[in-house]
Amino acid sequence: MSAASIAAEVEGVGGQPVSAQIIRHTLHQIGLHGCCPRRKPLLKMMHKKARKQFAEDRQTKDMDYWNHVLWSDETKINLFGSDGVKRVWRQPGEEYKEKCVLPTVKHGGGIVMVWGCMSAAGIGELQFIEGTMNANLFFDILKQSMIPSLRRLGLRAVFQHDNDPKHLQDNHCLAKEAERKGDGLAKHVSGPNPIEHLWAILKQKVEECKVSNIHQLSDVVMEEWKRTPVAT
Repeated sequence: MSAASIAAEVEGVGGQPVSAQIIRHTLHQIGLHGCCPRRKPLLKMMHKKARKQFAEDRQTKDMDYWNHVLWSDETKINLFGSDGVKRVWRQPGEEYKEKCVLPTVKHGGGIVMVWGCMSAAGIGELQFIEGTMNANLFFDILKQSMIPSLRRLGLRAVFQHDNDPKHLQDNHCLAKEAERKGDGLAKHVSGPNPIEHLWAILKQKVEECKVSNIHQLSDVVMEEWKRTPVAT
């Protein structure tokens, strides 16, 4: 409710006029301040139950289990600037001073889309995505990059992805392909994905490199990906 709405309701109950400013002042005194609500994906009850079940099923897993999970995800990386929120310190009247503005260009100046994977043993393949990601393209990426990553990392792994519909359509075919080639894909599941933290670090490093075109951006992304250290 707005301060004006609360003031009207209070006046209707008590019969005494109350200004919206008094309402704001009172709310501030008890620690409540007007803020923009955080945005997050709409989660229905079925989603919440599924996430709770996912957490409960893995609560008792030991480190050996987590050491044999291969995490994967896709992300986009902008040539110019990031999609994250940035803040500046400024005084009144400084809104358009050069040090207080964030330059922008249309469509971020160009982007690259990448798919990558990681495990406790280190990073796997990073593949650039050409065109629109769909189930067929995703399946090709898994054959070309996910299975080789398993071989190089030497894992018999649980393959972890998110709940994107295109990730679910070809899971049966993927399992058959891995079984036919004798690769160590134990099973594949969907759920929360910590590789998103790795994306944030990668984007920050790429932004610090100040690249000027898409070709440089692709080269820097691959270089920084290969430099990703293995946690000990």
